[in-house]
Amino acid sequence: MNSSLFKKIFCFALLISSMSSFGQNRILSKNARVSIITCETGNESYSLFGHTAIRITDLENNLDLVYNYGAFDFATPNFVAKFAKGDLQYFAVVNAYSDFMTQYTYEQRSVYEQKLNVPLIYKQKLFDNLSTALASSESYYTYKFIDKNCTSMVVDILNKTLGSKIIVKKTDTDKTYRSILYPYFDNSFYEKLGTSIIFGKKVDEYGTKIFLPLELHKSLKQIKFENYLLCKESKTLLEFKKESHNSWWDTIYTYVLFLGLILILNKKSIDQFYFLIMGLLGLFFGFMGFYSFHEELAYNYNILLFNPTLLVLYYYMLRKNKKWTINLSVINILFIVAYLIIMINKAHLLIVLPLVITSLVLLTKIAIKNSKRIPIIV
Repeated sequence: MNSSLFKKIFCFALLISSMSSFGQNRILSKNARVSIITCETGNESYSLFGHTAIRITDLENNLDLVYNYGAFDFATPNFVAKFAKGDLQYFAVVNAYSDFMTQYTYEQRSVYEQKLNVPLIYKQKLFDNLSTALASSESYYTYKFIDKNCTSMVVDILNKTLGSKIIVKKTDTDKTYRSILYPYFDNSFYEKLGTSIIFGKKVDEYGTKIFLPLELHKSLKQIKFENYLLCKESKTLLEFKKESHNSWWDTIYTYVLFLGLILILNKKSIDQFYFLIMGLLGLFFGFMGFYSFHEELAYNYNILLFNPTLLVLYYYMLRKNKKWTINLSVINILFIVAYLIIMINKAHLLIVLPLVITSLVLLTKIAIKNSKRIPIIV
């Protein structure tokens, strides 16, 4: 059977099963428990930031379910384009607790549980809200990196259940989103570099919203509800020693070596290729800032370094037009000076500094070389 067809049939069967199971909400017993599940980060791109879910356990009703808002369909038409544009639909799913834990055991990722210390009436309300959302359009949302994700959706439904904005961020509110994200890329240098240059102004705002699983986990330890700690009880359900993936090429050393070779080789064709790539990246960043609904990609001042005018410089270098080669070199040097002023207090200054130095050296060299007068031999 075609794998895509099988997935669609499976999803349809799951939907029918969910509707029949949760269409009529059950009444939870007095011993029911609700808790927040936090899953540790993984080494794959999709798991770099961890995961958040809600667990509802009621042994008297034979319930042990995990709800999470992190599902999406790879079979969605134009999946990559939709994700890039920022209109990809994510949705909530419910799994048996045993199935959920099997997945994280297989991935060898630690899982933590924080029991919510709330009266039975709120447990029932949360269960009802989750069941209603699962069987309606409320389970779908348009993914946004900071504003709408598996963690923020859990925060929203908890606040809706508790009747006010109880779940708020308690830690690292004096750090920017960019600074908060940085440690998550410690073992993925080129992902750190890529996100550093494609993210714009929004991630330099102070991180006042809970948008990462481990942030919610830390905040829940400090939040009070009706004068009591919301999470008195916390335990580890799965524990694995986090292994960092080691790659000989995915390091700062290959990055610096590559840029150093460009300067050492000192070849015109290599310099031209460098400006071509930098200019094309600038065009891409500019396009994504206008095209994408992801606010994190808008107002990207990194375009001052990855400047589309470098493509014009590349063109005039090929045409051997000295006047405009000098003019565009000087213009881009000024753009980089402005960029450095903006970058003084930014978290990603050090990671882009080798690119800044490389660009400045090459631009200065080209400007000086083309400004030399050709001697006239009589």
